[in-house]
Amino acid sequence: MKVILRNPRRKELELEGKRQVGRLLRELDLNPEHHIVLRAGELLTRDDLIREDETVEVFSAISGG
Repeated sequence: MKVILRNPRRKELELEGKRQVGRLLRELDLNPEHHIVLRAGELLTRDDLIREDETVEVFSAISGG
């Protein structure tokens, strides 16, 4: 799978196999409470499965005002 990290700099990773979003974030050492994962513009939950042929984007969830 292709993972595009926007944290805040853009970085691309290629990973083999499929995995759930929660597992992906743990492998990348990212806190699931502070990051969101999108696939084709769709927000994914921790339990959603990402297939090997897919691309996802990981963003820091920043709040402020």
